[in-house]
Formats: sequence, C-alpha cells, structure tokens
Amino acid sequence: MYLGLDLGTSGIKAMLVDEDFLTVGVAHAALTVSRPHPGWSEQAPADWITGAEQVIGELAREHPQAMARLRGIGLSGHMHGATLLDASDQVLRPCILWNDGRSGPQCAELTARADFHGIAGNLVMAGFTAPKLLWVAENEPDIFARTAMVLLPKDYLRLWLTGEHVAEMSDAAGTLWLDVGRRDWSDKLLAATGLTRAQMPALVEGSDVSGTLRADLAQRWGIPRVPVAGGGGDNAATACGMGVMTPGTGFLSLGTSGVLFAATESYAPNTGDAVHTFCHAIPATWHQMGVILSASDSMSWLSEITGRAVPDLAALVPDDVGAPSPVGFLPYLSGERTPLNDPDATGAFWGLRRATGVADLTQAVMEGVAFAFADCVQALRKAGTPIEAAYAVGGGARSRAWLRIIASATGLTLLEPEDGDFGAAFGAAKLAAAAVTGDTSARIFAQPAVRAEIAPDPALAAAYAQKYHAYRTAWPHLRDLPA
Repeated sequence: MYLGLDLGTSGIKAMLVDEDFLTVGVAHAALTVSRPHPGWSEQAPADWITGAEQVIGELAREHPQAMARLRGIGLSGHMHGATLLDASDQVLRPCILWNDGRSGPQCAELTARADFHGIAGNLVMAGFTAPKLLWVAENEPDIFARTAMVLLPKDYLRLWLTGEHVAEMSDAAGTLWLDVGRRDWSDKLLAATGLTRAQMPALVEGSDVSGTLRADLAQRWGIPRVPVAGGGGDNAATACGMGVMTPGTGFLSLGTSGVLFAATESYAPNTGDAVHTFCHAIPATWHQMGVILSASDSMSWLSEITGRAVPDLAALVPDDVGAPSPVGFLPYLSGERTPLNDPDATGAFWGLRRATGVADLTQAVMEGVAFAFADCVQALRKAGTPIEAAYAVGGGARSRAWLRIIASATGLTLLEPEDGDFGAAFGAAKLAAAAVTGDTSARIFAQPAVRAEIAPDPALAAAYAQKYHAYRTAWPHLRDLPA
C-alpha cells in the first residue's frame, strides 16, 4: 500500500492505493484562506497539520488492515508558499501563499539584483517565493532577522512527519532560488534576497526517500515506520499521476486557472513568453508550463453575471460546434501570465450586437480560453518543447464542446482518460512507490487508458486561425483604452 498526501489551497486530500495503484480509500479535510488585506492570501501552517491528522486518521480507522501494510508516503502541495521558521522550528508568521500579490513591487528590485531569468529560468513574479521574502525583509524586518529556515508548504508537513528539513526539485524550482539547470540552490540568487544556504532545506529528487515517518505518528495510526518520498509540487505530481514524464504528450488542466504541462529532457527556459520552467519530480527531467489565470473561472464569472448555472450555460453550446461565435472574448479577468506576464491585463468582449445572445457569449468565453491555451502551445514550441497531444483534466473538461473548441484552436489532440482520479494525491502515491522500489519507469508512471480522442476539426481549425489572429491583436489595441 502507498499513501499520497496532497496539500491544496482549499483542502488536504489523502489517497491510499494498492501495489497496482487501485484506489483503496480517500479522505478530505477543508482548509480556509485568510485575506487580511486586499491582494493578500495566507494560511496558518498549524491548520495543515490538523488537516493531515484528520485525513490520515480517517484512513487508519476505515482501512486499518490496508494501512498496516503501508510501504511508503508521498507528498504533494501548492507551490511558492513562504513558511518561515525560527531556530526552534516555530512558525514566525502565517504562510504567504502562491496567489498572494503583495510582493509585486519587490519583483523589479530582485530582477535588477541577479540573473534570475538565466539561473532560475523564470520571470520574477509576485507568485514566487523569493519576492515574498524580500517583502518580509522590507516590511517585517524583525521576523526576517529571526528566520532560520524557509520551507514550502508540503515540506512543512514533511518536517512534522519525519523531523527532516527537506525539499525536492520540482517544488524548489518554484522558489526562484534554485539553479534549475543544475538542480541545486544558487548562492547568487539567495544572496540577492538576503539569504544563505543555511536557511534552505536539503534537496532530494521527488522519487527519492526524504526521511522516515516518526515513531510516535506510526504508533498513533497503527502503521509501520515507512519512508517518506520527496514528492512533487502539485502540477508535477499531477503529471506523475497521468504518466506525463516524457516529451510529446502533456496534460491540459481546465480548472479555475488553466495549465498546459509538458515534460522535457533538458533545461530550456522561455522567459520572454512567461513560460514556467521547472524541474520534474524524477531525476534528469524538467517540465514547462503555460499558465492562464482564468480558465473555467471565466465561465464562473459569466454564470454570476447572467444568473445561470455553469452547466446550463455550457449546454447552450452544441457538441458539434460548426463555426466560431460572432463575439470575441479576452479571458484576462485576473490578469494573465503566459505569454503576457501582465497582472493588470483586463478581460473584454468585442463584436457585440443587438442580436447577441447568451449562447454567443458562452461560446465566445470558451473560445477565448481556447485561444489563451493556443498562446501557451506557441510559447512552449518557441522554447523547443514539442507537444502534439494532451490529456484533458479538470472540471471544464466535462464539456465535450469546449474540448472540441480547444482542440481546433490549439491544434492539439485532446485525450479523455477513462474514469479515475489521476490528480496530485495519486501522483504523490506513485512517487512513494518509486522511492521504495527505486523504479521510475513507465511501470510505475503509466499513462491512463484513453476513453476518447478529440482531434482538431480541419474546417473549424481554419476558421479559428482567422479568429486567433483577431484575438492576438485585440489586447494591444484595448490595453491603453481608458476605463
């Protein structure tokens, strides 16, 4: 048996699987986010421990015999969070989360101090960990002076589970302190933030053992003192669950935000188009992501302003879409990352007429998100990353019409996996198996069976090529218009 523990922003999930990676049990616990000021987003690390105790304890009560045969634990979690500890491992302040925007002013300062683009392989954005620490240094100097260790969220859970200060490569790459090509901390980037290696955890690969479960916790849950794997950041762990470990086939996540993920065999950043370039969770492998900030959230927004439920809106668009909507849409409702790197970008409709109906608007929203993914495809290919097909996951992937629109707009063949849970907790469990067995082959990281393939429709793709050109030119024209 293997246990995957995924620390999400809104909840923590534990997933117990057997040696064939069939699900034995799943448990969830909710988490809340504190927003004490506009643009701030924080969580109390103590709540992560409470949630982890709840979900692991639930599995131990409901599946005692299976848990008694546990062989390893894997970890996954939301990336970029700044968890600050003093010399006694006491938390100094609430963790500043990935979606916290307060450190925007520090980004330009860090960019000027060191070669973050070349060494870390990514643009300096407020979402990453490094500018958060510079904000703390400038606004909470007493806390910064007492910071003896900086941990990522899932690695604080690891400290509780094992007593070890350890990070793994995929999550560490999201701090902006990792030399992503060399897979090691960069003294230059740490110094630019006023930090040293002494304040960083040790590094392992995600498929390596990072420590052993504490004896008191093992006794409490009635399980062996098993190894705890390095694990992975949430997207890398999801890729492990989907078997996206080699170039060619990636995954496309159509959730609140959108991610196009592709594995690579070498370090090949493309900071010019705001591509995220990180280490993968297994050795000698990297990955790239195009990230859009309002994917299914664009549909949620349309639902709110029309008063119609999202499924009802989606039903207005036929599965066999024959032509583009007469309306265009920019999905920049929360700014945009790839390729704009513009937190101030705004959304827009164009082409509205008196005859425009809700169905036109709904299809336009789907198309705008599809074109944002087309931007991501182009950005990855400019970095030399081949991607021809992608597993479609996330809540929006339930709409066959939306998948057909995305396939035709991006040129990707979308793969619908058979029913199953292939998320980050599942990937974390697979990383636990890899750490225990030493096997990082496709036997562990197998790809799911495909229920259906959705290839680009040639006629629709040709029509979307023309509309994509309009989409690409819309934002430069709209950007400077006064509100």
